[in-house]
Amino acid sequence: MRWFPLLLVLCAGGCGPAGTQPEPPQNSALTAPSTSSPRALGGLDRSHAGAAAPDVAFQDPDGEPATLADFRGRPLLLNLWATWCAPCIKEMPTLDALAAREGDRLQVVTLSQDMEGRNKVDTFLEAGKFSQLEGWLDPEMKMMAALGIATLPTTILYDAQGKEVWRFVGDEDWAGKDAARLLDEARR
Repeated sequence: MRWFPLLLVLCAGGCGPAGTQPEPPQNSALTAPSTSSPRALGGLDRSHAGAAAPDVAFQDPDGEPATLADFRGRPLLLNLWATWCAPCIKEMPTLDALAAREGDRLQVVTLSQDMEGRNKVDTFLEAGKFSQLEGWLDPEMKMMAALGIATLPTTILYDAQGKEVWRFVGDEDWAGKDAARLLDEARR
């Protein structure tokens, strides 16, 4: 019952059972200059730039404990998502393509917030034939709480030292040219 208020916020944030989310304005956040606060409908948020990745445990694909510190040394794109979230599902193919294209240059971790467990997530990834994405799991949504996230999907770019570069709220074409320009920021 303690997660009920968080679930209400998630549903109100545009990622509810109906899977509807407002369309962003024509002036895409990807082409806009850096912002100091998140847009009302989502988009690019640089207000947390420089913040250290939280020390929160979640489950790796084998069910073992992991933290974001395990990924230091290379840039990391952390995507918080759920199998019931339509915008999350929409962007999964582009995250898979990004992971395939970037190889060793960028780690792509899709951290599921599903409370129904590993089988639900693994079944979803297998059915979607997402060969580059693994079943990372945070069923208690500790990462969302630590990061102050209220909407799925939210994707955060960390540099090789584990410092946040930016976060993107809402779905995005992660295999596109605009996203590639943003991802290059972690390599500077």
